[in-house]
Amino acid sequence: MEDHRAEMLVNWNHCGCRSGRRQGILGGGPQVRGTTGPPSGDRILCARVPCALCARRYTTKKKKKHVLSTKKNKKILSETSSSSAEKALSASSPADDAELLQIYAMPVFDMMESYLVKELRFPPGLTLRLITRSAYVTKRMVVEMVVLTESGSAVAKLGPATNEKDSEKLRLIEEMTANTDEVQKKVLAEILKRNAETEYLRRYGLDGATDRAAFKAKVPVVTYEDLQPDIQRIANGDRSAILSAHPISEFLTSSGTSAGERKLIPTIKEDLGRRQLLHSLQMPVMNCYVPGLDQGKGLYFLFVKSEMKTPGELTAQPLLTSFIKSEHFKNRPYDPYNVYTSPTAAILCTDSFQSMYAQMLCGLLQRLDVLRVGAVFASGLLRAIRFLQLHWQDLCNDIAAGSLTIKVTDHSVRAAVAELLSQPDPELAGFLAAECSKGDWAGIITRIWPNTKYLDVIVTGAMAQYISTLEYYSGGLPMVCTMYASSECYFGLNLRPICEPSEVSYTIMPNMGYFEFLPHGDDHVQDQSQRLVDLADVEVGKEYELVITTYAGLNRYCVGDILRVTGFYNTAPQFRFVRRKNVLLSIDSDKTDEAELQRAVESASALLRPYDGTVVEYTSHAYTKSIPGHYVIYWELLAKGVYNGDEALEVLKRDGVMERCCLAMEETLNAVYRQCRVADGSIGPLEIRVVRGGTFDDLMDYAISRGASINQYKVPRCVTLPPILELLNSRVVSTHFSPAPPTWSPLRRPAN
Repeated sequence: MEDHRAEMLVNWNHCGCRSGRRQGILGGGPQVRGTTGPPSGDRILCARVPCALCARRYTTKKKKKHVLSTKKNKKILSETSSSSAEKALSASSPADDAELLQIYAMPVFDMMESYLVKELRFPPGLTLRLITRSAYVTKRMVVEMVVLTESGSAVAKLGPATNEKDSEKLRLIEEMTANTDEVQKKVLAEILKRNAETEYLRRYGLDGATDRAAFKAKVPVVTYEDLQPDIQRIANGDRSAILSAHPISEFLTSSGTSAGERKLIPTIKEDLGRRQLLHSLQMPVMNCYVPGLDQGKGLYFLFVKSEMKTPGELTAQPLLTSFIKSEHFKNRPYDPYNVYTSPTAAILCTDSFQSMYAQMLCGLLQRLDVLRVGAVFASGLLRAIRFLQLHWQDLCNDIAAGSLTIKVTDHSVRAAVAELLSQPDPELAGFLAAECSKGDWAGIITRIWPNTKYLDVIVTGAMAQYISTLEYYSGGLPMVCTMYASSECYFGLNLRPICEPSEVSYTIMPNMGYFEFLPHGDDHVQDQSQRLVDLADVEVGKEYELVITTYAGLNRYCVGDILRVTGFYNTAPQFRFVRRKNVLLSIDSDKTDEAELQRAVESASALLRPYDGTVVEYTSHAYTKSIPGHYVIYWELLAKGVYNGDEALEVLKRDGVMERCCLAMEETLNAVYRQCRVADGSIGPLEIRVVRGGTFDDLMDYAISRGASINQYKVPRCVTLPPILELLNSRVVSTHFSPAPPTWSPLRRPAN
């Protein structure tokens, strides 16, 4: 094997891609913020292939590369890389990897004051990654390196902890992930023992058995529809031990029943403690990567949604609403790493306008204290930016006057804001007005909140469509996805939070529930129960559907998430979220599948029949270039009556039929979609774009020209590829929007 590793290690470039701003914010300090090249006097390393934080290499005006060429550094690298790296390449145990770490435990890496190495490739096939992207990498941080081999195994260590409290949390992560299979056995045995006398487990003849073999042999894999009769009994007031031996305390709502209503996910009181435990692990992990988070605050846009009562008087509400309303959140002890700019009263306010206004105002008043900005979903953060665009003048007026607008009427919110807005601040108001009135909102987040180190938002799955917009508004700040959770269960953490959105992987914490995995793509095999794989036995590179067993009584329940195994942390697998099973469209927390979209189109197309019109073909797109985003439905129409195509369309437009079709579709979509439209304002009015005749034939021709089989071609019900969108949009003859919000009420109860 040709040995050119020493040359590769030496041949680095200075970085000058303006991400000095981003890197400085990560901890390098204000001395590098806004620079276009490396700080003077520092030797900064940047990957030979530009790292993800660097858009381009830094070169002189003569386009000559800057390389680390001191004799001392060359000597160090040449003497160690050949022997140590060669030995490390063939390492078969974690102990041998210490040789590889020695390459990095050298003064050359202490020079990385503001930039860091993202990736370095050694032939053949070994990739070295620094899982830290802190603002500096020194000898004491070398332990954060992950060595990924071709087999997908990993040797990793979180740390060092910044304090004793963090140290305890990191030790817990190490303990749980070091003994994944044993922890899983204990969790399953505990769940089966406590729920042994439930109606559900007795129904399948488990007879008190707590071992895996009996559980897998007798208990079937189920979906929500399978459990719905039992769940409905609980919702109607049956308090017997149907699913769980512990009383069901409330339902967490989730989108997507076949009838278009929310799923009701049963939960018990102790589940809140498990959720709180996983929440408590987030900041200790973040502190390993981003220093100084205890020196400021987080600007998080958090909101509660309306709850409903089931016929049996149990509360049903979304997961985040349940957590925010809990005593765990409302009476949380002071923690310097978890201080929010938003008063709790503002977060708990059910009026979305008043809540957003108060949270934004408080964030502006404390702008220099803000170290991180976030929301649950990327769409939520973009909605906050849009709110600022629409209301910055009112906000500036309040700051200049030192008093809160009369538009905010909630007394508790007004009292909480008054503690911060105690006197006029014309200087701050003038600064904000100047920034917001420039017209160019590029980098507005770092312009207003200059000490922001990262964005804390979910940008995986359907939220990936917002990444480029967030990059524009943030000036390229890192986007951190910290945790993987759902209404059914909390699953795991991202142990490499400062990574590219496309590289986000979550490490499943084996103490949260019992996890099994259904290999994805083997639908021809009838007995799903026999194909399930345990958590510790999944294979790197393969995709699985997540199946869970929870303390609250969900047994072998298909969550609907498709995950890809990317590696292991100790013995715990790490997964990348691929997609929701069968979901076509999603803007916010909504999820619309193909069957639901088909029903909506059928419902709306009924309005065309009096005009002898019909929908020949259709497809859809989640449009996110506007804030909020909205559904776009492409229709190709056929006129069967006396009118030709153009005449028929004119009649439909004259009578407002197409607008009514938009509203009819919205009325047919699920309750989560309608709540996002009506109460949250997180989804805009549905749009129908009518395309000229023959458009879908052109779409098929395009697909065939790209290699599709004419015999197997089916019209895609959702499109995302730019060439296809360009083709469709070039043939649009009219556009129509829903004229009013659809019907939605928080008091709507599940049907008996």
